Amino acid sequence: MKAMLSTAVGGPDSLELTEMADPKPAKGEVRIAVKAAGVNFPDTLIIQDMYQMKPERPFAPGGEVSGVVEELGEGVTGFAVGDKVIAMTGFGGFATQLCAPAAACLKMPDDMPFEDAACLVLTYGTSHHALKDRANIQPGETLFILGAAGGVGVAAIELGKAAGARVIAAVSSEEKAQFCRDVGADETLIYTRDMDKDAQRAFSKEIKDLVGPKGIDVAYDAVGGNYAEPVIRAMGWAGRFLVVGFPAGIPKIPLNLTLLKSCQIVGVFWGASTRQDPKGHMENMQDLFTLYSAGKIKPRIDAAFPLQEAGKALEYIQDRKVQGKVVLKIE
Repeated sequence: MKAMLSTAVGGPDSLELTEMADPKPAKGEVRIAVKAAGVNFPDTLIIQDMYQMKPERPFAPGGEVSGVVEELGEGVTGFAVGDKVIAMTGFGGFATQLCAPAAACLKMPDDMPFEDAACLVLTYGTSHHALKDRANIQPGETLFILGAAGGVGVAAIELGKAAGARVIAAVSSEEKAQFCRDVGADETLIYTRDMDKDAQRAFSKEIKDLVGPKGIDVAYDAVGGNYAEPVIRAMGWAGRFLVVGFPAGIPKIPLNLTLLKSCQIVGVFWGASTRQDPKGHMENMQDLFTLYSAGKIKPRIDAAFPLQEAGKALEYIQDRKVQGKVVLKIE
């Protein structure tokens, strides 16, 4: 097998293409011939030891893959050699083969290509869990999305529309704004990359002018940093502010704002939720498969790279160039 390995703490250019013996599935595992691997922002963090999960080196990044079952470990039931599956692994996906717990695998719908399958679960799983389980979003509510052109942001646009919400996409350029409108956002707002105090005040006023006196019902923050506080200042009564990610840094929020607006700041840790509530996770995945088959959601794949160019794929994400998803196509 071949894999792009992290052998030392570093950036995307630190990954090394390595050949090694084919893996053997342990008890309860399946071996998968990987056909596609989703590339996500956590992959840029895990190789720098900046993610909550810190695997022992050497390891391959890549937390979501699709492929074909090649071998069953002892005690595995419910799968057969030749099954097309999606696997959520945390890491290890940037490889031609991978052993994964059977419990971490799902059979792919027949109408789903490998590239879509590898780009569906993490982003749409995160956003579906956020909007359904954590925010309990309702038809007619206003959903405001920070970082809306990224993978989880695009998923939130589509899922918000499927839930009957008014969706406002906040992004850093007109090009990204147009992309979000094409995906289905009702309205867009462009923010500056240099969010100092003056820019924060201006941003908050822009949001308030756009959403109206009722304010934001659900805010989806996949950016963090200095962008979070202006959004919270525009929250409506009993609004829910979803904490999803921090590519711009971890924000410091004046908690008096939550009191004045009687709003909630709600954490979204999708990976942990799948372990805490596996039954709910499986129900959510079936929701997503149904929405996919109905044409209401579909991963927008912005760029595809071969395995040996995984470093370039990570750079593309790290540089915040992505509109939608990035995938590795693995032969």
